[in-house]
Amino acid sequence: MIRIALAGNPNSGKTTLFNILTGSTAHVGNWPGVTVDKREGTYRKKDVSAVITDLPGIYSLSPYTPEEVITRNYILEEKPDCVINIVDATNLERNLYLTTQLMEIDVPLVVALNMMDEVKRRGESIDADALAQKTGVPVVAISALKGEGIDKLIQCAVSQAQHPRKGTTVLKDGNLKHLIGDIRIALESLSVDNTLFHAIKLTELDELETSLHPQLVPMVEKFKATFEDDTFGNDFEAFIANARYSYIAENFARALKTSGKQTGLTRSDKIDRVFTNRWLGIPIFLAIMFAVFHITFSENFLFLKAFIPEDWESLSGTAFSGVFGAGAVNSPGVILQSLTGVFTDWLTDTVRGWLSTSPQWVSGLICDGIMAGIGSVLSFVPQILLLFMFFSILEDSGYMARVAFILDRIFRKFGLSGRAFMPMIMGFGCSIPAMINTRTLADEKERTATIRVIPFFSCGAKLPILTAVAGAIVSSFGVSNADVITFAMYLIGIVTAILTVILMRNTSMRGETPPFIMELPAYHLPQFKSLMIHLWDKLKHFIKKAFTIILASTIVVWAAMHFSFDWQYLTDEQINQSILAGLGQLTQPLFTPMGFGSQLGEYGWVFAVAAVSGLIAKENVISTFGTLAACLGAVIGEDPSGVQYVEQMITFTGATVAGLVAFIVFNMTTIPCFAAVASAKGELRKGTFHRTLLFWLVTSYTAATVVYLVLSWWWTVFIVAAVAAAAVWGIVVYNKKHPVRSI
Repeated sequence: MIRIALAGNPNSGKTTLFNILTGSTAHVGNWPGVTVDKREGTYRKKDVSAVITDLPGIYSLSPYTPEEVITRNYILEEKPDCVINIVDATNLERNLYLTTQLMEIDVPLVVALNMMDEVKRRGESIDADALAQKTGVPVVAISALKGEGIDKLIQCAVSQAQHPRKGTTVLKDGNLKHLIGDIRIALESLSVDNTLFHAIKLTELDELETSLHPQLVPMVEKFKATFEDDTFGNDFEAFIANARYSYIAENFARALKTSGKQTGLTRSDKIDRVFTNRWLGIPIFLAIMFAVFHITFSENFLFLKAFIPEDWESLSGTAFSGVFGAGAVNSPGVILQSLTGVFTDWLTDTVRGWLSTSPQWVSGLICDGIMAGIGSVLSFVPQILLLFMFFSILEDSGYMARVAFILDRIFRKFGLSGRAFMPMIMGFGCSIPAMINTRTLADEKERTATIRVIPFFSCGAKLPILTAVAGAIVSSFGVSNADVITFAMYLIGIVTAILTVILMRNTSMRGETPPFIMELPAYHLPQFKSLMIHLWDKLKHFIKKAFTIILASTIVVWAAMHFSFDWQYLTDEQINQSILAGLGQLTQPLFTPMGFGSQLGEYGWVFAVAAVSGLIAKENVISTFGTLAACLGAVIGEDPSGVQYVEQMITFTGATVAGLVAFIVFNMTTIPCFAAVASAKGELRKGTFHRTLLFWLVTSYTAATVVYLVLSWWWTVFIVAAVAAAAVWGIVVYNKKHPVRSI
């Protein structure tokens, strides 16, 4: 089986091509020694089988980022059978810079001209044969988004993999050709592979090369002393970079032909005149986000409640009663969630019937423990997938890159670049890859601050908490709409993240704001197959967690509810004597300032227990409620079947709207799940991890307390504002007296 590596610039369509080639065979791990995603999969079609490796997106093979080092080392040391260089054909000159470096390595190479459909739409054309003749490597025109040219590309790669290739360079006629030649001869005497590539890198005084071959550095330094260029002096790295671009413009770029039909702004440019407008950009972003939440969470879809009788209920009198709405129309997300809930309730009741003759503890463990806990989480899977689908569409279409550009204007005023917002946005999907993505940030202080606030961008695991508690607030208190509450909670998370980053960048992590340079991709419709692969990966991850961590947690919670400290089995009516109740009552006072502590009723400790269980996995919060509600239902004398678990908790404890909102805020901003904590520890520099844990605790405690106070007593907003103003004034005064010194 041959090995093919995919290399290319970020936003060149490399991931789309990888998904088309590998489909469901793709899997993600980490590169050895670093926590940067390693994506591999298998391509099988007819008589062709290949292992496809998706290398990190890079702009060059210089060792400026971990991604560049990974790609470089993989090609040089692992020696794949062929490298496919994906080039964004709409930005030919910029993308071919990496091509000129890959050409210098002794590896079979194929250039894939991607996005050719967009090139044609612009009224342009690229002569692939002419470009192949100039570069000396095969060039194949494709459209990864539409699946065009893929078979031809793979056939070409397989064919090239059968024949060894020697590296070539566009610098062969430059002023440094003699120096490069001399270093190459010296490397050949040392039996070094890929001598051309290493010789050019040594000429640039590349830090990796100089550390590998320090004995050859004097040769470069001696030549430097006699070389003087009018533009770059003896900065050989800048001189070589300019030589590459000059050669590309004079030779390769001529393959691009314009018909003259395309005039004025491109489609993407026209869209950007609105979406990235100085005044409209942020309101449009907020409107798009609200539309996403409305479709996913609203129980008053399109605000039709005013036109529907209050006593109307869909499918009344059936097992599906209220699925499509009651007094209003449910959104697609709520309909899917309701249907899943009907199924899990039916399954639990069926299993309970099968176990009617078994011992009480067996039925309790399986139905009230395992099935109630896991079922409460699984019922939210449709909404999680729907929300993730919308975020994937926004990201794959190129819109999220624009959001980072828009926010850079604001962030820069407070010491943060828009680049930091990209990993923050990824936090909506999962905190782990988002933290890994902070490696693209050059400034260490900015990177640390970004890692700390990523958990505030609520991931899919926190979605059941938001949905369940928001829905319970609407049902129990008749307050607002679930989508409005959920949207507001996401905004609170974003605002908390921005405020705390600004605070850190103006106090403990002061420094100059790094420049933000980003290549905005052209707008395009995401490919359906690629989108489904994303959703399938998300579903697999969620199901795996449900039947491992969450399953184990629900068993532990059920056992702790039904055993006393002297290990006596307890019935549901004796729950306040259980181990869980004892631990909950011990920690309950800690949550009093946030509104879900000692002020609640006899069973108020359930919120403390749920919040603590969420430190293992955020899904545990609702699974714990499910297990507790199933047992507490027997204590109160109610059947929890078909009743919202959080509504049961409100009934049992007397929780208020303010306390419930504070509960959401605390779980959104506190220490993330164990996996994310481990990822943060691996990414943070030594000595900052424990301070980060403290930061999460203090921030969540403070944010939840402020929310509870303001919602309970509106006048406290003036006290909070006064304290915040005093803090800001103190920071400004201190920074003026102690300015940051540039190095």
